[in-house]
Amino acid sequence: MAERRYVYFVSDVHLGLDVNDPAARERRFVDFLESIPARSTQALYMLGDIWDFWYEYRDVVPKGYVRVFAALLRLIDEGVEVFFFKGNHDIWCYSYFSELGIRVLEQPVTVTHGGRKFCLGHGDGLGPGNRGYKLMRAAFHGRFLQCLFSMLHPWFAFRLGNGWSKRSRLGKSQEYSFGGEEEPLWQFALEYDRASHVDFFIFGHYHTQVDRTLPSGARFMILGDWVSSQSSNWILFDAITGCSGISQKIE
Repeated sequence: MAERRYVYFVSDVHLGLDVNDPAARERRFVDFLESIPARSTQALYMLGDIWDFWYEYRDVVPKGYVRVFAALLRLIDEGVEVFFFKGNHDIWCYSYFSELGIRVLEQPVTVTHGGRKFCLGHGDGLGPGNRGYKLMRAAFHGRFLQCLFSMLHPWFAFRLGNGWSKRSRLGKSQEYSFGGEEEPLWQFALEYDRASHVDFFIFGHYHTQVDRTLPSGARFMILGDWVSSQSSNWILFDAITGCSGISQKIE
């Protein structure tokens, strides 16, 4: 049997977002999942915003994404550990993913593969400042707002949620640009690294690729998104050689 040496990280696919051919985006994501060599892979970490909008009622989940779930279940059935971090677009998942065998995590989480420590999360709300966003994030994570939303009929609720999410994406006047040492997420990584040194920080959320080195030598990485017609962003880590890279294995 092949040794389980690979660990994959992916985020911000935004399945269902009606921009730049959502069907083609879903096919690219399924192709990526099906390309993962299951018998030599330890884990797949989905770092949030895999779905552009997700909400589970107790007995109702969003329709579609059958091929995505089939590909994920194949990996799980072949022994790959599949993890999911809630993003700011797919916060409202409850028991369905767990029933499928997907382990749902809350950021930040530290894990170890191949003797290397990773700090993982979606990345939103980490670090100092941005109190307005953090208050809104806390409200969306709270049970009160979730219970209010659950009272809406699914026909209206999903149109409301999908419409709000699309306007949020299209309403951005310009793409995010990484702010360097003043970036809150960078400040979070510096503080976290002082308390508990890790080898890799990997996040999503910001829709841009970043690959930098902290003063301690830890590697700080942000994944890009899948929203454009050509982008397919993921990270592969080889637990034997210790190599990692964005969108491909880099020696």
